[in-house]
Amino acid sequence: MPTLRTPDERFANLPDWPYEPRYVDVAGGFRMHYIAEGEGDPILCLHGEPSWGYLYRKMIPGLSRVGRVVVPDLIGFGRSDKPVGKDAYTYALHHDAVASFVEKLDLQRVTLVCQDWGGLLGLPVAMEQPERFARLVIMNTGLPVSGKPLTPGFMAWRTFAEKSQDMDIGRVIDGATVSKLTPEVLAAYNAPFPDLSYKGGALKFPLLVPISEDAEALPAMRQTAERLKIWTKPALILFSDKDPVTVGGDKYFRELIPSAKNEPEITIRDAGHFLQEDKGEEIAEQIAAFIDRRPAT
Repeated sequence: MPTLRTPDERFANLPDWPYEPRYVDVAGGFRMHYIAEGEGDPILCLHGEPSWGYLYRKMIPGLSRVGRVVVPDLIGFGRSDKPVGKDAYTYALHHDAVASFVEKLDLQRVTLVCQDWGGLLGLPVAMEQPERFARLVIMNTGLPVSGKPLTPGFMAWRTFAEKSQDMDIGRVIDGATVSKLTPEVLAAYNAPFPDLSYKGGALKFPLLVPISEDAEALPAMRQTAERLKIWTKPALILFSDKDPVTVGGDKYFRELIPSAKNEPEITIRDAGHFLQEDKGEEIAEQIAAFIDRRPAT
């Protein structure tokens, strides 16, 4: 299928992003970009919609003190390949790319850190390859299993995406944070998308969230929920207090996952949907403490 690659110069001199780009070929024949910092067991940080790995920049220094922080860009985002057109993007494309990424890098004893679509993709992969994953950190995401419409906040976002012919990526992220973004950071979030032809993935992602019984992703969500019910390795739930899209998700995951009940009930205060942007350093401290108190077995 026709695929675009954002020119490298678009990523030059981004604020707080000095990291060497790395690449691996994944399922579907796509080139997937990632950065890796630190030493030790991997901490796999998966972003969501419509961000890219840059969202984790405030967390990388703190997390790299307790492990090797691996931050990929999902297909269609960041420096990863971008199939052209909304119709090119499916749940299977995204899922298979993430699963292949974990396998190609042979990640073991992984701490999964996931937010937004990072959860809808990362949690199924972790449940399918449980021998590779040691811990879960679940933030501002969901596991839609009802086959019905979701929160009013999400449905409003879905309607916006469905009707939009274009999307100002930086402004979307700015609108879902409490601390407003500087012009330089706005430009960094827009960097992967020189024009509309690069935005097929961003425009399609909201429409892939399963809200009907015939949704492609629904079986995977239900299977993942069943497997999480018997997950006994450590699981930390970190949701923010100002996110209308995933409100109530923290309670859902704490009730679903047996081991989540062993961790403190932490809410990240004064943070929006993109809590990594609002409180990245604080979140990194919480995750580092979690890793320290729950050694991998």
